[in-house]
Amino acid sequence: MLDELGFIPFSANGAHALFTFCSEIYERLALILTTNLKFADWVQVLGDERLTAALLDRITHHAHILELVGESFRFRERFQNG
Repeated sequence: MLDELGFIPFSANGAHALFTFCSEIYERLALILTTNLKFADWVQVLGDERLTAALLDRITHHAHILELVGESFRFRERFQNG
């Protein structure tokens, strides 16, 4: 599970490591990924348009994509609890 992908931009080495990891597990293991980013914004985090396109190609193939719209449960909980 990769949680909050894109919260902090990747260095070039980090982006390559993420791509390598996802390529290694592609079609062999399940991957759960969470992010607040639209796919179009991923290149800003990964820093390379071709790498981003190749990564998205792998992680969206066979994927179930859930888009949750609305207020953050953490934000809502903060005001409910005090």
